[in-house]
Amino acid sequence: MAGLIPQDFIDDLIARADVVEVIGKRIQLKKAGREFKACCPFHDEKTPSFTVSPGKGFYHCFGCGAHGTAIGFLMEYEHMSFVEAIEGLASIMGVEVPRSESDRPARRYDELFSLMANIEQHWQGRLRDHPVAVDYLKQRGIDGATAKRFGIGYAPDGWSNVLDKFGKSPEATERLLATGLIIRKDNGKHYDRFRERIMFPIRDPRGRTIGFGGRALGDGEPKYLNSPETVLFHKGRELYGLYEARQALRHIEKLVVVEGYMDVVALARHGIDFSVATLGTATTTDHLNVLFRLTENVYFCFDGDRAGKAAAWRALENALPQVREGRQIRFVFLPEGHDPDSYVNEFGSDAFVKALDNGVALSDFLIGGLASQVDMTTIDGKARLAELAKPLVHRIPQGVYRELLIDSLAESVGLPPGKLEKMLGKAEDRAGHSAQPHISTRRRQAVTGGGRPSVVRRAITLLLNHPGAVDKLDIEKLAGVNRRGVELLHDLIETVQEEPHITTAGLLERWRHDEEGRHLGKLAAIEVPEEEDFDAAAELEACLDQLALAGRRERIDFLIEKQKLSSLSDDEKGELRALH
Repeated sequence: MAGLIPQDFIDDLIARADVVEVIGKRIQLKKAGREFKACCPFHDEKTPSFTVSPGKGFYHCFGCGAHGTAIGFLMEYEHMSFVEAIEGLASIMGVEVPRSESDRPARRYDELFSLMANIEQHWQGRLRDHPVAVDYLKQRGIDGATAKRFGIGYAPDGWSNVLDKFGKSPEATERLLATGLIIRKDNGKHYDRFRERIMFPIRDPRGRTIGFGGRALGDGEPKYLNSPETVLFHKGRELYGLYEARQALRHIEKLVVVEGYMDVVALARHGIDFSVATLGTATTTDHLNVLFRLTENVYFCFDGDRAGKAAAWRALENALPQVREGRQIRFVFLPEGHDPDSYVNEFGSDAFVKALDNGVALSDFLIGGLASQVDMTTIDGKARLAELAKPLVHRIPQGVYRELLIDSLAESVGLPPGKLEKMLGKAEDRAGHSAQPHISTRRRQAVTGGGRPSVVRRAITLLLNHPGAVDKLDIEKLAGVNRRGVELLHDLIETVQEEPHITTAGLLERWRHDEEGRHLGKLAAIEVPEEEDFDAAAELEACLDQLALAGRRERIDFLIEKQKLSSLSDDEKGELRALH
């Protein structure tokens, strides 16, 4: 999104655009079944491999890989900027792009920052007016000084508190939409996004509020709710509490990454000012770049439960390309049943710092995590360990760290380092493969492109072909599942469930700049044959069931392995019986 162009306007524009008309005016298209074909305008070819799908609203070249929506085509073919492409497409369709009274981006951004600051102050005032919210914070160990430092407020119950106060004109309403503070209904009416929640302002490096996190009081769902992606706020780049940490510390020796804003606030309350939190997403490359610009020592602190361990493994996978000599990455697991918030409140800051000092180094976590999946007393198990490590080792940059890691891995499997390194060979990523639910061979090959299929890949392909099929999917089945691409699948399902009218093209446009989403166009281009008994919703449900089963199997293996090494707690024994 750029300027004050609302995301819902962009979604609607893409959904209504005739991609065949837009592209057909610029290159010669020929009808080919339900689609149109042409020689690709982005690379030289004699045999047409450029396909335009009017049903899905996007184009894809099977030769060079170029793909996108009508907006993307205008940007590439006409060399337009994103905003120019939106304006061009809107002009073709005879609609006006929503604008504020000013066309200067700086002015528009200033207005949004000012709006966010005013709403932050408004919610701080409401906190003082609602004893139930104040009592909740006190029960969580948050005093007045800490609440003031982090700008904590309260959004009272009610569907239009913010809208009534800050959306008194069409322009003001558009600003609220642009910042994600209100939601537009199908009938054109609006309502507040945050209701009956403790509000945590999310600040950029300059201290400006760019988004909010809301924690429900009581049993409200979802328990935690963040601002959506907006022109100001990109969850894959921002870290909650980073501004406050930089304000408190002149020199940052280390940073600890936790999972929630309550963790950051609780740690700060106890004098631990070097914690930050991701915002409803795994640690991304952008997050790591920010962290390592500030310090060489990064700790990932997770709950000691299964979900915490799965999140830690995702963080490890994303951190591997950032590993190099001089940088220290450690993983800290708190006792089961504790998160940083509860742990520091019960045991104090010294105990938490000690837990950090006892954290597991990335290399030990990697080798230990893989070793727990095999039988290290057998040759087969050791060989399997090396095979599991192969794609992970290849993600680490060449250098001293990688060589030392291979030395440790070689010692674990009982091979000379040089021989192991040679056997590791070329990088090959096999993550995400597992047994399949019952789907016909023809359909499976259509989804996976042949070869050993991936459940996650198939689920994403089905979703992109049939967005409406996710309406009743239980997204909680993916909790704790450690597979490459699961987070992307989760976010796609969540987006479609929140915005049921979004199209395939709309999803591709949302993930245009996302590192994980860059392959979505290839998956969307795959045709899923619709046999007589085809049911996209059932197929997707089967995929989620398979992934949930794989997650349970991993947990069973972990508990059995732990049982061999030490006794299980009563809760763990009960969990193991239930899983079996």
